[in-house]
Amino acid sequence: MHTRPRELDTTLPGPRLLTAEILVVFAVSLGASALFSLIRLIGALTAPRALQDQQALLVGSRAPGRPWLDLALQLADIAVSVAPVALVAYLLARSGESLRTIGVDLREPGRDLLRGAGLAALVGGTGLAFYLAVWAAGVNLTVVPGALPDVWWRIPVLLLAAAENGVLEEVIVCGYLLHRLGQLGWSPVRSVAVSAVVRGSYHLYQGFGGFVGNVVMGLLFGWLYLRWRRAMPLVAAHTLIDAVAFVGYALLRGKVSWLP
Repeated sequence: MHTRPRELDTTLPGPRLLTAEILVVFAVSLGASALFSLIRLIGALTAPRALQDQQALLVGSRAPGRPWLDLALQLADIAVSVAPVALVAYLLARSGESLRTIGVDLREPGRDLLRGAGLAALVGGTGLAFYLAVWAAGVNLTVVPGALPDVWWRIPVLLLAAAENGVLEEVIVCGYLLHRLGQLGWSPVRSVAVSAVVRGSYHLYQGFGGFVGNVVMGLLFGWLYLRWRRAMPLVAAHTLIDAVAFVGYALLRGKVSWLP
């Protein structure tokens, strides 16, 4: 005897289940990163060396001396790290929505890229100046964006890592979180503030400057998301910022005196 498959329930969960959903999403993604980031900051603060004499490596070799194994591990790490975005897409579909609901689509590629490029130019330039200032003040670790071997795949992997950061962070901590908090009845100010603090928390491993700088970035990005209702310009901006940082550091490392 054959029975018809049950249709997917697309009813928005109640407040308690919606809150639990948010906690689960962050527990397997950026919330877990925040926990490890806090532990790493405590480790740096209790180390015998000053913060600025310690390094925070963003993209490093995973198998020194074995380039093909290193490449495989780099690609696997990027794929696994961005997997929570698929979870968000599924949960949105369960509630009768989609990634398009939070502006993750290709409806406006030109406009999204233009907005993202402008935002990247603003945030990237001021962010670099802020980093140099807090590093000189001794409240931040020396951030090393990339330390990959000089092989053919170095630049492509750095670009993929930049895209991973842009997609993961902006889809989850901006688009998804602000959308769900709005459904819970939170005010825009409260929602953006929480989103910004979450963004800063998983950058604590860089030091206090990394935390403050990313909170400020989170306030700006959160406000723009609520204004545009699209995460794609933020994904583009974040990807461009990290791409310039990762590739620029790889090309300028040891060649300019002002770069720590």
